Amino acid sequence: MKGNHKLIESLNSLLADELTVINQYMVHAEMAHNWGYTKLHENFEKRAMQEMMHAEKLIARILFLEGIPIVSNLRQINIGADVPKQLANDHHTEEIAIVAYNKAIHLAGEVNDFATREMLEEILKDEDRHIDDIESLLDQLKQMTLPIFLSTKV
Repeated sequence: MKGNHKLIESLNSLLADELTVINQYMVHAEMAHNWGYTKLHENFEKRAMQEMMHAEKLIARILFLEGIPIVSNLRQINIGADVPKQLANDHHTEEIAIVAYNKAIHLAGEVNDFATREMLEEILKDEDRHIDDIESLLDQLKQMTLPIFLSTKV
């Protein structure tokens, strides 16, 4: 099925975002593992895996719409030097993703591609959960202070 060119461009832009954040989350996961924060490692790694599934869905949809998935474009990866910076960077990345998915959902509706819109809405729900999870971690960090927060992530 030949898809709308602007929508395919939007899907490729989202794909670049997802591929970027996969790398960011995986580096943060491995840093947490290296520091001995097993629970934090698992949290970052789980989020990276979910982002991989998003990338897979986007690639499949681009192909279905007879587009070419562009997997060589990455955005700037923002690696935090410590846990607070990692969480702040991840929060910022998720904020950007939510805005981008909302724009793409709007575009999909405008071009009457409701199957793509539905897929994007499902991914957006995951992104909402991601930012909620990050905000919970940031709240815990603020309320507990960094040393106590980190002691709960061993």
